[in-house]
Amino acid sequence: MSSETRVQESSANMQGAKETHDSNGSTAGTAPGHRHKRTLNELVIRYGFLVLMAGLLVFFSLATEGFASPYSAVFIFQSVAITGILALGVTATLVVDGFDLSIGSTATSALMLSSYILVVMEMNTFVAVVACLIMGALVGLINGFLIVKMRVPDLLATLGMMFLLIGLQRIPTEGRSISTGMTLPDGRVTTGVFPPEFLALGRYRLDFFIPNLIPVSVIVLLVIGVLVWGFMELTRHGRLMYAIGSNERAASLAGTNVNRYKVLAYMISGVLASVGGLLLAARLGRGDIASGNNLLLDSVAAALIGFAVLGAAKPNAFGTIIGALFIGILLQGLTMMNAPYYTQDFVKGAVLVVALVFTFALSRRGGAH
Repeated sequence: MSSETRVQESSANMQGAKETHDSNGSTAGTAPGHRHKRTLNELVIRYGFLVLMAGLLVFFSLATEGFASPYSAVFIFQSVAITGILALGVTATLVVDGFDLSIGSTATSALMLSSYILVVMEMNTFVAVVACLIMGALVGLINGFLIVKMRVPDLLATLGMMFLLIGLQRIPTEGRSISTGMTLPDGRVTTGVFPPEFLALGRYRLDFFIPNLIPVSVIVLLVIGVLVWGFMELTRHGRLMYAIGSNERAASLAGTNVNRYKVLAYMISGVLASVGGLLLAARLGRGDIASGNNLLLDSVAAALIGFAVLGAAKPNAFGTIIGALFIGILLQGLTMMNAPYYTQDFVKGAVLVVALVFTFALSRRGGAH
């Protein structure tokens, strides 16, 4: 019998015991009013967030001119592509009941590393991409090692890694951004440039009914989203990771290598953060040291909002993509309405609170009946 089967049987037995206890402690029938209220709660939990998102689309379409145009839609997708990729990495760690605070600094480190390789070391695109992916996997491996072997709590381990990377990425240039013609600390002037094939990763647009419409970064987001969703939902390994997040002890007793899957989750997070950093570097065309300041908060918000999509109440790739898209719609609409930039974080926080209410408060209330 496989470890996945044993985990499922253990969960089924626990659920059966819970249902037996509930049935013994409740009345034989349920009043029609209670059934109606429970059905309404279930509908709100499952579809409430999507209704909120649809309402937001309608509101901004009526309130701002041009919001409903194809170019506005593409701009929204492009603005959330990098955030969505990082949020999928956060989702991978949430699945195993972990959390990665270093994902934003990993992305910025990939941005700086690729810029240094291309501009300072004057190497090619292939070397820059491979080096950044290896760096991301290594960061995830170290995070996983600290958590599963050194028994450091995930928040503390990834927080320490975050500060380590923030300091490390500033040392080679003494805290300055990287661009062609800059003067290095040793007095050298950089002569390297960002190759066209590298810049195409962040700037090239594909023809889709309208010329130059779909950015490559959006295609990358969709491909990664499908891969992560397929891995988590359709494969044995993904189901075991969910089992670990649900009940680590039961999964371990059933024969699952819990430590291995936890390390894998953090390595996935690190690699996806590096992909996001590469796309950001390609879009900017320079190693901007301050460009990743909001990556952590936005990606975490997207992953947590994903809990509310279709009442999942758990980390999931589809919900994470919808969460990232929701943030993009919100920020694009506020920008087109000329809302002050300093109000955007407040609005994002309010939306996150609403999403968490849909996920936890309403779901618990609905389950209480």
